[in-house]
Amino acid sequence: MEYFPILEMPEETQALVVEHVAGNSFKDLYDLRASCKLMKALADRRRVCNFYDVLYVPWGLNMPAKLLKTCYAERNPSTLYIKGVHFVFTLNLEEEGVALMKLAADAGYERDVYTHAMTRKIFRDDDEGYFSSFSKGIRC
Repeated sequence: MEYFPILEMPEETQALVVEHVAGNSFKDLYDLRASCKLMKALADRRRVCNFYDVLYVPWGLNMPAKLLKTCYAERNPSTLYIKGVHFVFTLNLEEEGVALMKLAADAGYERDVYTHAMTRKIFRDDDEGYFSSFSKGIRC
């Protein structure tokens, strides 16, 4: 089997490959990091953590706290979603939680779009956003 010579490509292209691998899974990213020093350096860049989806990590696997903190600091949509849900439903911090979920929804995180809309509807009785497109077409 012939391998693709990624190290011979421009650094920008290598960085794009690392970002796409990070979007696949943690295992793929760590396998890539273990392949050589250059890939490890590219994978440790700040922007790569934005592509993780921490909800795809198996629950039995303990994710390092440092990694979660880095993902949250980089405004990773899945960590914003988790923290927003935690704030709203566990700590009763509705304003802060809804704001975090809005950031994740605005970033295009699919799991959060509906959750954010339902949370706004429940706590604020607010039709703005997700439900407004449905209510315009319905007449009773």
